Amino acid sequence: MDVRAQTAMVFHLDKCIGCHTCSVACKNVWTDRPGAEYMWWNNVETKPGTGYPERWEDQERFRGGWTRDGDGRLALRSQGKWDALLKLFYNPAQPNLDDYYEPWTYRYADLFDAKSGDDQPTAIAISQITGEPMAIERGPNWDDDLAGSPLHAEKDVNLDSLTETERKALFDVEQLAMMYLPRICNHCANPSCVASCPSGALYKRGEDGIVLIDQDKCRGWRACVAACPYKKIYFNWKTGKSEKCILCFPRLETGQAPACFHSCVGRIRYLGVLFYDAERVASAGAVSDDALVESYRSALLDPRDPDVLAAARRNGISEGFIDAAQRSPVWRYVVEWKLALPLHPEYRTFPMLFYVPPLLPVMGRTQGGLYGHDSREFHATFEDARIPIQYLANLFAAGNRGVVEDALRRLAAVRAYKRAQELGDLDIDSVLAALRAAGLTTTDAEAIHRLTAIAPYPERFVIPPIQREEALPSSCDPEHCKGSCGLGASVTPERGA
Repeated sequence: MDVRAQTAMVFHLDKCIGCHTCSVACKNVWTDRPGAEYMWWNNVETKPGTGYPERWEDQERFRGGWTRDGDGRLALRSQGKWDALLKLFYNPAQPNLDDYYEPWTYRYADLFDAKSGDDQPTAIAISQITGEPMAIERGPNWDDDLAGSPLHAEKDVNLDSLTETERKALFDVEQLAMMYLPRICNHCANPSCVASCPSGALYKRGEDGIVLIDQDKCRGWRACVAACPYKKIYFNWKTGKSEKCILCFPRLETGQAPACFHSCVGRIRYLGVLFYDAERVASAGAVSDDALVESYRSALLDPRDPDVLAAARRNGISEGFIDAAQRSPVWRYVVEWKLALPLHPEYRTFPMLFYVPPLLPVMGRTQGGLYGHDSREFHATFEDARIPIQYLANLFAAGNRGVVEDALRRLAAVRAYKRAQELGDLDIDSVLAALRAAGLTTTDAEAIHRLTAIAPYPERFVIPPIQREEALPSSCDPEHCKGSCGLGASVTPERGA
């Protein structure tokens, strides 16, 4: 047993309101500088939708993550032993700027310098890369709230396995539904980006599992960009280096939550420590698609098990990390309650960001010119959900409907239990039977409700104390550091002669 500590996360999608406050907070701290204009380390996508970069989930094109070879072992999808060198110079699976968007600003001087006339002056859009006027054709959140659904949402890769009837129903006005999907780097336990890097610049920190890029070692080969199936590594066109979300580790080391977590209006984000067995990571990802979620859970270790604690201490994991793991909200959501699921586990990177799927509203119908739904049952069957269960299964369970249905059944049972308490309009015996059928007790239901609805900051963010022997002093003025990527050389290198 090789016990490792991992700073892990949970996003509760029932609470996300799509305000993008997290995206703006991250943008202002980390990517507000030349060469990083198009980067959004945190972005919020509308689902169904093609996302950012466009159709990033299409691994037939982008070739990200891991696949199983003929012997059942994991192999990089983006490159092999023999073609890795050639793909450094040309990789057909590499996303280009058009897949993201060309960043722009406006020539605001036109508003003040325009000659007098009958027309209102307009600020012309100009490219932040070339400085030339441009036509805006795509942005980082181009399909927000299902905007342009016929062109964008209908191209969602997760719709491919749905029936034609299910696909059509999704975009009927009376049945229209959507959900928000916030995304950051998953800081995977089996990161394909780290395995693909030819210069060894990418690594996982031993103390907390955060995946970082050493800017001094990075040579800009961009193999990591192609290998990451979530496309959360970006190429800085000005410095010639790759960059990614660093989970605001300078904040974590001082006991503060990452900027996107701290600023979240809906309080959807949870952060804590998970223990996992590094010896079982590869085998956990080598199972069939429908068994991946449970296989990942089996590699996570109980932080109260005496054998696990002994192995953790042998590996140098501090008492502070052990205490944080025992109080971790992520452990409760992922393993204890089995409510949170990984995003696209079929990529086999063992992501350490988990999502509680949304408990979607039931589907209404029109009869006699009136719109409504059957209100005799507070919770309708899953077949009546506005977004098909199969769609959620394609997102969070590699197509395994049963795993998603189990999570939704628990969420529905807790909601019914609290409604019976507050309003008294549901039969309590039926509600308790639903809890038992979902594998929950009333104690579990109260704990789920507290952590979901009313938990204060220290319960949502259980941040372990810094584990390094000494904290490095600040080496530069905060305003200067704000313009760097957070690690490596403090002087930003520039390309060109």
